[in-house]
Amino acid sequence: MSDNDGKKPLGLRGGAGNVKQSFSHGRTKNVVVETKRKRVVVPKPGASKSGSASPKAGDPSRRPAGISDAELERRMKALAMAKAREADDQAKREAEERAREEERERRKAEAEAKEREEREREEALRAKAEEEERKKREAEEAAKRDAQQKAAAKEKRQQPAAASQAPADPSVAQAAEARGAGPTGARKPDRERDNRNNDTKQNRGKGRGDDNRRSGKLSLNDALSGRDGGRQRSIAAMRRKQEKARQKAIGGQQQREKVVREVQLPEIITVAELANRMAERVADVVKSLMQNGIMATQNQSIDADTAELIIEEFGHRVQRVSDADVEQAIDQVEDKTEDLQARPPVITIMGHVDHGKTSLLDAIRKANVVSGEAGGITQHIGAYQVTTDSGAVLSFLDTPGHAAFTSMRARGAQVTDIVVLVVAADDAVMPQTIEAIAHAKAAKVPMIVAINKCDKPEANAVKVRTDLLQHEVLVEEMGGDVQDVEVSAKTGKGLPELLEAIALQAEILELQANPDRAAAGAVIEAQLDVGRGPVATVLVQNGTLKRGDIFVVGEQWGKVRALINDKGDRVEEAGPSVPVEVLGLNGTPEAGDVLNVVETEAQAREIADYRAHAAKEKRAAAGAATTLEQLMAKAKEDKNVAELPIVVKADVQGSAEAIVQAMEKIGNDEVRVRVLHHGVGAITETDIGLAEASGAPVMGFNVRANAPARNSANQKGVEIRYYSVIYDLVDDVKKAASGLLSAEVRENFIGYASIREVFKVSNVGKVAGCLVTEGVARRSAGVRLLRDDVVIHEGTLKTLKRFKDEVKEVISGQECGMAFENYDDIRPGDVIEIFEREEVERSL
Repeated sequence: MSDNDGKKPLGLRGGAGNVKQSFSHGRTKNVVVETKRKRVVVPKPGASKSGSASPKAGDPSRRPAGISDAELERRMKALAMAKAREADDQAKREAEERAREEERERRKAEAEAKEREEREREEALRAKAEEEERKKREAEEAAKRDAQQKAAAKEKRQQPAAASQAPADPSVAQAAEARGAGPTGARKPDRERDNRNNDTKQNRGKGRGDDNRRSGKLSLNDALSGRDGGRQRSIAAMRRKQEKARQKAIGGQQQREKVVREVQLPEIITVAELANRMAERVADVVKSLMQNGIMATQNQSIDADTAELIIEEFGHRVQRVSDADVEQAIDQVEDKTEDLQARPPVITIMGHVDHGKTSLLDAIRKANVVSGEAGGITQHIGAYQVTTDSGAVLSFLDTPGHAAFTSMRARGAQVTDIVVLVVAADDAVMPQTIEAIAHAKAAKVPMIVAINKCDKPEANAVKVRTDLLQHEVLVEEMGGDVQDVEVSAKTGKGLPELLEAIALQAEILELQANPDRAAAGAVIEAQLDVGRGPVATVLVQNGTLKRGDIFVVGEQWGKVRALINDKGDRVEEAGPSVPVEVLGLNGTPEAGDVLNVVETEAQAREIADYRAHAAKEKRAAAGAATTLEQLMAKAKEDKNVAELPIVVKADVQGSAEAIVQAMEKIGNDEVRVRVLHHGVGAITETDIGLAEASGAPVMGFNVRANAPARNSANQKGVEIRYYSVIYDLVDDVKKAASGLLSAEVRENFIGYASIREVFKVSNVGKVAGCLVTEGVARRSAGVRLLRDDVVIHEGTLKTLKRFKDEVKEVISGQECGMAFENYDDIRPGDVIEIFEREEVERSL
């Protein structure tokens, strides 16, 4: 075998090179370095021409030597991942490069814009400086020319002869022409031309600064810097100025023809409004008033007579109008007989509380209404329609019987046709029964007496009929003309007879209405519903109320958004004698207001505004009518009167009114209840703020406070009380008002003692030696000193001793020593009266 055994000797390949290393102190060294190149795998001939560079794992002839299938697969995956990373890095680098390029461009543009602005600013400053320099130079030249002209004039005055002989002497004329100072020389036109140019420049400069019109384009920089000055004159102003100048040039303005206007004159009008309606200047109207002896400014009001005089002076015609004319939009046309049709009767059920009115109506309606009422009593006016077995339609109004609902019952009587007076057979006539009789008589409506609870053993219908005679109600069984029916809401006894009596009475009345006209009705009840807004229960009295109608009711107006009948169903229209709930009001009306349908929203809004203004003026006039003496007397009376302020919120308007009326009746000469505010709807933060400022509780009747109001009440310490029965609210307010009454002080005599001897004791004063003759003497009690049965002193005991000991009390028959507080005038034979004070709580 050879030494190398068939192997190549070690050595450097062709990729070698020399590298020179440098060291300190000038030493160097050459080193031979081999550069290794990457091995390239070349595929063998006959490989696939598909362009795929990756060898198949299963082909050992196309795989590098010594590499397994798994290793080759890993290498190919690593290569693909490297290429993907390289592509991502390349894309990221290109995006960063683009962003950097955009940033450079933006900065470059900003720098150029800033440089351009600086250059423009410098140019503007330079132009301004040049303009000032030019003006200064022109001023100096003008001054120099003036000086030269003055000098020339002076020279001319000094040498008149030489000037007159100048044409005869050619040498002098030539010298003058050479100097250029002759009056007809060539310098004069040049000077005139210079003056014209100077005037033109000055006028141009003046036009830029002082002319009222702007010339040229308005750039953004000029607008922001305000270079053109402040407000510019308009084109119309320039035209007026030119027209004025033209009129002045042709000999003054021509007198315009007087326009006579028809001026609508209300009862009261301001001076400015009067001038506006006449199209005259306010100053002329004020001057005319002053000539008539009336000193008034443009904002003061004058009466219609004075205004009529001024209008006639200015040559206009007067048309007197009234603010109440807006009410004429409401149709007041009388219905023709042929248009009238029969309508259902409106029956109001009245009577004392707990006499069975709602239960009777339940029996008629075959519905359980009473279970839904708080405390089993009716506190709202209910409106229902009932169809009898015979097919007759009846509209019922169920009014509350409690004394607080007087006004609600009065409204019920005003819109009703027949009154059914319910009287309990076991209770006879009661106070609210008498009140219901009075309302029925005041409304002049027929009455039917329903004697209820006849199924009870203690029922006495004869006593009811007899008691009614005391109030001028004579039933048919007593020979009168008032129908009476014995009924029982519990067993249903007498209900058919009652309905027959109602139908007979309605037939006698011959009730008719015109359903083909604009609707009119009365608001039975109104409330503010959280989800639906203001809701009014309306009993249609005439015409037909349709969905979409525009109406005015009291001080409110609206458009009918929905109509809901007594069963809770939506209906499209409601005819005469039909009770419905109306949605679509802009505010909550007062119960008892009249609803009228109008043509347009403008009319409805105008009528509502007029009514609100009139009501406001009426309230203001009522307050202003009080004289100063009355105010002083009232203030003196109120000085010793304690007030209990409260805030009332209820679910409906009628309940709120009833509560306020009940509160006004609580109190006496020492204490009274003051309702700061009453309204309809939930308790709000505004109510809490008012209650906190006045230290008043908030009374909620069938309403609740919203979440912000509850949080505010907890923070401010305002008490909120909820009620669903009016009795409880009135009783609680009475108790609270009774707490403001001063307690009554009573004296109870507990004993008498007679003075036997008087002793002087050092550091104490006079001490009376007494014998308790009656009752008991207590140290804590009050005492009076009687001399000859006349009270000469009232006070307290300073000391009460038995022998030498201080005691709390001494009984009858024992001796004791007494000393008065701050009083020494005691004598033997005087009598000491001993009493105790007791405070007794008072109530309203």
